Amino acid sequence: MSAPTLPIQVPADDPKRKQDQKETDDKTKANGEVKEGEDLSDEDLQLKNELEMLIERLKEPNTELYRPALETLRTLIRTSTSSMTSVPKPLKFLHPHYPELQTLYETWSPTEDKSLFADILSVLAMTYSDTQPRGTLRYRLLSASLLPSSQHISEPGLWGHEYVRHLAAELGEEYRVRDLGEEEGEEAEPVKPTEGDEKDKEDGEQQEQKQKVDLEPVGTIDDLCALAMQCAKFLLHHNAEPDAVDLLEELEIVHKIVDLVDDNTYGRVCQYMIACVNLLAPPDDVAFLRTAHAIYAKHMKLPEAMTIAIRLGDQELVKEDFHAPRNPSMQRQLAFLLARAQVPKEWVFPEDSEEEISEDLLDCLSNTRLSQHFREFGKELGVSDPKSLEDIYKSHLENTKTTTANVDSARANLASTFVNAFVNAGFGNDKLMVEADEGNSWIYKNKDHGMMSAAASLGLSLLWDTDVGLSHVDKYTYSAEEHIKAGALLATGILNTGVRTEADAAMALLAEYVENKSVSLKTSAIIGLGLAYSGSQREDLQALLLPLIADESVSMEIASLAALSLGFVFVGSGNGEVSSTILQTLMEREPKQLDEKWARYMALGLALLYVGLQDATDAIIVALQAIEHEAISKQAQILVDMCAYAGTGNVLKVQTLLHHCDEHIVKKEKEEKKDEESSEETKEEQPQKDDTFQAFAVLGIALVAMGEEIGSEMSLRQLNHLMQYGEPIIRKCVPLALGLLSASNPQLPILDTLSKYSHDNDLQVALNAIFAMGLVGAGTNNARLAQMLRQLAGYYYKEPDCLFIVRISQGLVSMGKGTITINPFFHDRQIMSRTAVAGLLATLLAFTDAKSFVLDKYHWMLYFLTPAMYPRFLITLNEQLESIPVTVRVGQAVDVVGQAGKPRTISGFQTHSTPVRLGTTERAELATEEFIPFTNVLENFVILQKNPGWEKEDKMEL
Repeated sequence: MSAPTLPIQVPADDPKRKQDQKETDDKTKANGEVKEGEDLSDEDLQLKNELEMLIERLKEPNTELYRPALETLRTLIRTSTSSMTSVPKPLKFLHPHYPELQTLYETWSPTEDKSLFADILSVLAMTYSDTQPRGTLRYRLLSASLLPSSQHISEPGLWGHEYVRHLAAELGEEYRVRDLGEEEGEEAEPVKPTEGDEKDKEDGEQQEQKQKVDLEPVGTIDDLCALAMQCAKFLLHHNAEPDAVDLLEELEIVHKIVDLVDDNTYGRVCQYMIACVNLLAPPDDVAFLRTAHAIYAKHMKLPEAMTIAIRLGDQELVKEDFHAPRNPSMQRQLAFLLARAQVPKEWVFPEDSEEEISEDLLDCLSNTRLSQHFREFGKELGVSDPKSLEDIYKSHLENTKTTTANVDSARANLASTFVNAFVNAGFGNDKLMVEADEGNSWIYKNKDHGMMSAAASLGLSLLWDTDVGLSHVDKYTYSAEEHIKAGALLATGILNTGVRTEADAAMALLAEYVENKSVSLKTSAIIGLGLAYSGSQREDLQALLLPLIADESVSMEIASLAALSLGFVFVGSGNGEVSSTILQTLMEREPKQLDEKWARYMALGLALLYVGLQDATDAIIVALQAIEHEAISKQAQILVDMCAYAGTGNVLKVQTLLHHCDEHIVKKEKEEKKDEESSEETKEEQPQKDDTFQAFAVLGIALVAMGEEIGSEMSLRQLNHLMQYGEPIIRKCVPLALGLLSASNPQLPILDTLSKYSHDNDLQVALNAIFAMGLVGAGTNNARLAQMLRQLAGYYYKEPDCLFIVRISQGLVSMGKGTITINPFFHDRQIMSRTAVAGLLATLLAFTDAKSFVLDKYHWMLYFLTPAMYPRFLITLNEQLESIPVTVRVGQAVDVVGQAGKPRTISGFQTHSTPVRLGTTERAELATEEFIPFTNVLENFVILQKNPGWEKEDKMEL
């Protein structure tokens, strides 16, 4: 009798009652059910009853009721709205009925109604994706298979964005399973029933049985690809470009996206694809670039297309893009880009071509006006006046107790020669050399090989000035002093670097000295030709220098430098004749010759031929493994491998190079000596193992990682580990790797690290760290770095070698008075200059054994940096190629890939009038819409066109 009064006796807020209610609710939610009449509103209850009634209709024998019921179900599911965090109500109410609907579906005969039923089941399968994987895809494919290919009940997009994303995920998973040939049942294990609960056990068996049915593959690979294309089309039109690209990439049909993009979506698609390139493994990275190129070419975005063609190093694509525009101004703009990348002129205008080239276009392609524009740029910035050595050294700020003026004066003068050359590079008006009185030249304040470097410095001061420069250098070519004459020949090569002229002066002046009996003259002529024609791929140079490599009677020094020069000239070309000749020489030379320090430059010459070619090196590496001389074989393999993947950020290559560094060669030798107190005979049998390859491996880590920001940061940590645990050969190369990783880009963490290394107990480490500081700050005028170097000058005033390198670094930091960069990446850091990589590597290789090269009589090797040197400016030109001032904003570049809307591409900007100086990580954009640029990246030379709508807009505002 007391039962009816129970609800009154229990308080409404009783905690136990609340707990029981919560547990009941959780259980019903877990089962996908909602208790009738409790948590449902009238509207929800009505919807639930309606859905159940429609399911009952589908079970009835009257087939005429099926279609209306299915149509109603489809409408209810499509029109249902929900918040971002909850399941749509029709799906929630239909979830418990999904297994019986599956069973019902199997009993229907194949009709259009069954196709629609499969479509609805495909949507419901999303709620069972954890226990029945890929159900959504299975029913979608079944639905398509029941109808002719020309028609379908509905496009995937009609079911909403979430459905398409779900379908895309399952498509990728299904393709991967089929492609790898895995057991599909392994993908998602069935739920294991608990021992105690019989009901759960039965459910588990049912799920397992159902799963086996569901996992039977439906449709072919072609069906998957066709469905993926439908999904990608929907995603592209709903601001999900990255999802569309990822889907097509998973199904290995990313090239088909070219047909799907339109004027609104192609830009974001290409941006995303190019950003992905550094994160992809070969050959997917090249496939992405080629697809992006096809999209840009289709939409006539030629500067963007040309950028990718240069990255790929594809001669046919470059030629195609160059001749595509009808507007001559656009063609000139492309010519400026090709000239900056040092692409051979013959790629776009073959020698047998009868096409006439306009003078303006030829000037743009050949960089002939570079010197003139650079000097005008210097005047605008107020840095055209020559700088004295004291302006750089600022000796009065050095903390030295004694004067350094008389300490090793010949070495000090030699350092001053390089400093003067680097600081005044390109301006052609320094007081020590160019403007010096006859007979009172700085050359005569140097000794022997110092005279050679001093005469060669003239070429750096007159860099790119092929008209006036040659007349200044010419007088020294008749000198009776051999070293001065050799320096003049080298100067001729240096000042022609990166500039092509019809006169071809470097070839005319230097070719005759290649066969000269004097080693100095021969060396200078060979190196001069390599620098002057770096990246030009000239066949006549191949004919001139190849015999020097092949001739066994020629010394290893000359042969190696000839190989290096050909490496400069044919950098990144994969030239078969040059590579086979170098390879043959490495195989046939005597072991004693291959033990020489010069052999590394022959290996580098070979490696430079493969810069950026990735997989194309497989055959050459196999051939190198056959070389009997173990040391040179290993060095060459590492150099070729790291050059092939330069700037790609390839993680696997970085790991391989790290493995080379973990071998403790010195330690092994000590253990061997302890274990075997061997006789003299056994000592002869076990010569000391060469560890030079480890030095190259350290440089290789930086070379591969430097093209990608995250990879660069990660490699910093690895280099730090190597510094702590590595052998001496590795430790002395870590600073050089840091310098390569961040050339002309002084970042505080790297500066602090190098500053610490510059005080290392091992003088070799300290010396290389000081030089690396110069590389990191090259052409930046970084005040913090300049102060560090002044302190080091005081610290090392008793160490002539270290002081010499400190002075060199001071010169590098002020290179071109802060207007020249040596960073190999340009055009918004999208293109890697292969000639710049060659120049940097050749210089760094000299510092892997600084005492034998730079600190000995081969200090002229510092001029190997010349191919990497280029002005860091933005100069705007009108269509007549005359310089015009325009207002621009310059700020730090911001990565906007995948961001919604039109976000700002620069931050912390300042407004300037062109010409302006651009930092390594800076980006420029026009401040107004008065002009339209012919290129998407404002860097180097940019041709502008007057915006026809600008004046009208201006008047309207007035």
